[in-house]
Amino acid sequence: MQDIIDDVDPIETQEWLEALESVAKNEGSDRARYLLKKLGHKASEIGLGAAGTLTTPYRNTINPRDEARMPGDLFMERRIRSFIRWNAMAMVMRANNNSDALGGHISSFSSSATLYDIGFNYFFHGPEGDRESDMVFFQGHISPGIYARAYLEGRLTEEQMDNFRREVDGNGLSSYPHPWLMPNFWQFPTVSMGLGPIQAIYQAHVMRYLSARDLVKRGNRKVWAFLGDGECDEPESLGAISLAGREQLENLVFVVNCNLQRLDGPVRGNGKIVQELESIFRGAGWNVIKCLWGRHWDPLFEKDSKGLLQKRMDEVVDGELQNYKANGGAYTREHFFGKYPELLEMVSDMTDQDIMNLNRGGHDPYKVYAAYNAAMNHKGQPTVILAQTVKGYGTGKSGEAKNDTHSMKKVALDDLKAFRDNFNIPLTDDQLEDLPYYRPSPDSPEMKYMFERRKQLGGFYPARRNEFQQLETPDLEVFSGQLKGTGEREISTQMALNRVLSTLVKDKNIGNRIVPIVPDEARTFGMEGMFRQLGIYTSQGQRYTPHDRDQIMFYKESKTGQILEEGINESGAFSAWLACATSYSNNNCPVIPFYIFYSMFGFQRVMDLTWAAGDSQARGFLIGATSGRTTLNGEGLQHQDGHSHLMAQMIPNCVSYDPTYGYELTVIVQDGLKRMFHDQENKFYYITTLNENYTHPDMPTGAEEGIIKGMYLLDEGKKADLKVQLMGCGSILREVREAALILRDEFGVESDVWSTTSINELRRDAMAVYRWNFLHPEEAPRESFIEQCLKGHEGPVIASTDYMRMYADQLREYIPRRYKVLGTDGFGRSDTRAKLREFFEVNRYYVVVAALKALQEEGKLEASVVAKAMQKFNINPEKPAPWTV
Repeated sequence: MQDIIDDVDPIETQEWLEALESVAKNEGSDRARYLLKKLGHKASEIGLGAAGTLTTPYRNTINPRDEARMPGDLFMERRIRSFIRWNAMAMVMRANNNSDALGGHISSFSSSATLYDIGFNYFFHGPEGDRESDMVFFQGHISPGIYARAYLEGRLTEEQMDNFRREVDGNGLSSYPHPWLMPNFWQFPTVSMGLGPIQAIYQAHVMRYLSARDLVKRGNRKVWAFLGDGECDEPESLGAISLAGREQLENLVFVVNCNLQRLDGPVRGNGKIVQELESIFRGAGWNVIKCLWGRHWDPLFEKDSKGLLQKRMDEVVDGELQNYKANGGAYTREHFFGKYPELLEMVSDMTDQDIMNLNRGGHDPYKVYAAYNAAMNHKGQPTVILAQTVKGYGTGKSGEAKNDTHSMKKVALDDLKAFRDNFNIPLTDDQLEDLPYYRPSPDSPEMKYMFERRKQLGGFYPARRNEFQQLETPDLEVFSGQLKGTGEREISTQMALNRVLSTLVKDKNIGNRIVPIVPDEARTFGMEGMFRQLGIYTSQGQRYTPHDRDQIMFYKESKTGQILEEGINESGAFSAWLACATSYSNNNCPVIPFYIFYSMFGFQRVMDLTWAAGDSQARGFLIGATSGRTTLNGEGLQHQDGHSHLMAQMIPNCVSYDPTYGYELTVIVQDGLKRMFHDQENKFYYITTLNENYTHPDMPTGAEEGIIKGMYLLDEGKKADLKVQLMGCGSILREVREAALILRDEFGVESDVWSTTSINELRRDAMAVYRWNFLHPEEAPRESFIEQCLKGHEGPVIASTDYMRMYADQLREYIPRRYKVLGTDGFGRSDTRAKLREFFEVNRYYVVVAALKALQEEGKLEASVVAKAMQKFNINPEKPAPWTV
């Protein structure tokens, strides 16, 4: 009550308050907000400092008199919601009532069932005619609730429900939303917390981008993201919300389930997470709607003439709010209302059970509907709904509002009975022990009602589109200019890529489908020429005159720009790529994204999102520019990549290449276009490019197959007693070719030089052949592609790359001869390329010594030859290993 004590003129204060209330009542809330804004400006002008606050009182944003009324049948919807609650709980418990203990989650969906149910009944639109479906990012731990609804709708069978988390033998249900495992059901992977929110922001961003370019009609489509309050501590959850505010993404709605608990305990036990989130989102330009208290609180707020109830709401911390639901009505009476005698008197006519029944906003369908309706109709801003709930709602003493409720897999029998009675599930006591699913007959009022609601919203949801109309991708002949050598001119493979992109954006069939994406590095990659040609997308257009307007390659922003320039933000740029790479499914509009980035800041920086791309069945190109440990001279440890191809190999549907020459890059891109967007193979590509300039030869005749499969013979040596097989890729292939000349001219050793464009693809092919041979012992063994290539080419094999030895070493099992590997293990260094390659022991001289050493080990050379070569090339045998310094 300190604010009342400090009021030196309460009459004047009351006059101001009544005046504001009168304006809001008679002239509308917009006029009242305008006056408050002008007062804030005036306060700043006269030196009073910043006026106002980013938080509002701890109560619902929407006044009861302003709530849009829910049009449906409350009783019928509660019945349906209760069946879904029961089936979700039964599914998890059945999965754990055996020795396998498969796990699963009960309490998360228990807290958010109403939040989802209102969406399904009134807001989540499925595909209908020309209208594409809304996008909904379901919070991962609530998947049992979505399965339970699908079971009720007849989309899933009882067998599938019993196969929850049993996927290996087929006909199972994935633990969480996984499009890869359920490609016709889930749209997005979300259980790696934080990834759903950032993906949702960029899906909304890309939806508007496609609409601005007349590729997709946006209409009234929405992107909904459901997340937990604890999940907001993940950097990715809130890291891009300023983009949504800046771009005024009115097609985006976040629903934060504020059950005040995370996995181990309270989210902010000593504070108020709702208020914290409100200030963060409001400061980022979002429309914030708080849905905290249910209808049972409305009469108490009406009685609160002195503001004491509001004061108590504002001061109580979340840890106590959790206690109130965990400890019951008597505890709440004493510890919440009991602080002020006036509040205790306010509830004197209420029983302890009445107090316990004071519901929270996220469990009140009327309040939730009003919040969603307001979000749907809000313009010019994204909306976040902060809905307060109780974790484990309805599970009784087994887990309601308990610290360990997140890990709850079972509910005690007494609590099951209470759950059944509370939600009117028509099961007897004897039936409860078997945990049967419940589904009314198809002609029951509940089923008819549920089907009618979904019919009006475009059909069942969630559902994912698997196929799309294939794109007419260009033949290789279209790139004939890029298949020729550069003569005396020196260029990088990044410049070669830019030439390929220039050809693609002019293609009459797919030119407008090409989406270049850069994270504020276009000039580094030599792509500034596309600024004027294609324009940089921004929803506001260019509201200023760029200072370089008189230059050919000026910085041009446009509402219809084709380039997505996402700033110094790898996670955001990747999320934009992911939204484009899944547009074939989510927008029925395939586009071809090329995301160009420093290779060191790709997989290493955003591997969780890259894994999600694999799960999402993304299709597009990731370009790891300035790749390798020794090509980015001068930058140093954190910029030099020696492991991105190993990380790419971790993702089963990621196809990766490390080309050296422009023609190799061109063949790879053309083949990728065909495979992903014409043949509709479920792949995405990672290609590394270089910033090192050198001349490029013509493409050798017939090299295409080997380029795609991973290796081809580039230089063939003569037949000789002393011969080796040299393999290389990327920047080090040129060192390998120079080593071959040294071996021939100075040591009489002939070499076959192989360009190994994809060691990862070679390994996958060899693994597949090995497995086939292993499982077919009575049939003639097959040969891997690498075995086919090396057949008839004698001598030990030396593989050299600009990546860790492990990269090329993964082929050792499939090369049945002496095999030596050179690579760049260790932290990067800042120096010249020549010095770096000497330091990491991958330059031409180390390749020569490795070849000579292999021949010595085979008894074909004296050890003195190797020693003299080391002396000749100034190789110090006592030099510390590069991975130790």
